[in-house]
Amino acid sequence: MLKKMFMNRYTLHETFVVHQYSIDEWEAKPHNHNYFEIIFIEQGKGYHTINGIRFPYKENNIFLLAPEDTHHFEIEKRTNFTYFKFTELLFSSKINLPDRKYWLQRIEQLLHHPNIIPGDAISHEGDRNIIWDIHNLVLEEFKNEKIYYQEIISNAISTILSIIVRNISEKYNPKKKETPASYNKIDLILSHIRQNAYDNDRTKINFLADKFNMSQSSISTYFKRKTGESIHQYVTKYKMKLVEYRLQHTEFTIAEIAYQLGYTDESHLTKTFKKHFEMSPKQYRKELAINN
Repeated sequence: MLKKMFMNRYTLHETFVVHQYSIDEWEAKPHNHNYFEIIFIEQGKGYHTINGIRFPYKENNIFLLAPEDTHHFEIEKRTNFTYFKFTELLFSSKINLPDRKYWLQRIEQLLHHPNIIPGDAISHEGDRNIIWDIHNLVLEEFKNEKIYYQEIISNAISTILSIIVRNISEKYNPKKKETPASYNKIDLILSHIRQNAYDNDRTKINFLADKFNMSQSSISTYFKRKTGESIHQYVTKYKMKLVEYRLQHTEFTIAEIAYQLGYTDESHLTKTFKKHFEMSPKQYRKELAINN
């Protein structure tokens, strides 16, 4: 039996919605969607399968699902769920957040992070407590709609995502003794590049070689063997993915995007972009507008 604890209601320009359920049986088939979900388990237990990987869930677990993730639950004990669902518009420049550039960095890390940690998103109990406190704040603001509630909710979700990214990043820290042996070094290198794509110095070969205790020649050879690309090629291609994403989902100017991603100027970004997409960023954005 399904009990919906309060009606679904869209806010924040239809970019954010809260669902709350108390159920004994999961009736939905495995499915994906085109938005993000943060799922809170208030009580209950069972199994959660994300992208084919099955693991137990319990009270106070927190899950993050990105667009295109497929999931379903198997419920063993009646479970209370709270879902925060939101789209890219929540962290685009359509909402005038002063820190929207940092919002975008958090989201991009989550979008492009290799999905090899699909379970409970939090590894530090202190962080878990903080997120649950923010969860309570969001529910109050969402229900009461007091002045500035939209800005409060937007910043609250930003904080939750930042904490989740921190927990994921720490799991990939190669200097931590508890890093599981199953995490290949190439996964750690790729994760570092994705997390530091905005800082040119931290993605250079000499920095990577020092961080991962390899010589510059050995890390270059190893990276090429594992990915089929040089480090420079991979970094450039990844940055182009970020540029494309920002052209699609934000209103940043080309100059602003160039600055955010560490290019010397707009012309440098445009030249690189044209090599990959056979058109300039301005032409790309114009094509998007025509097709949409």
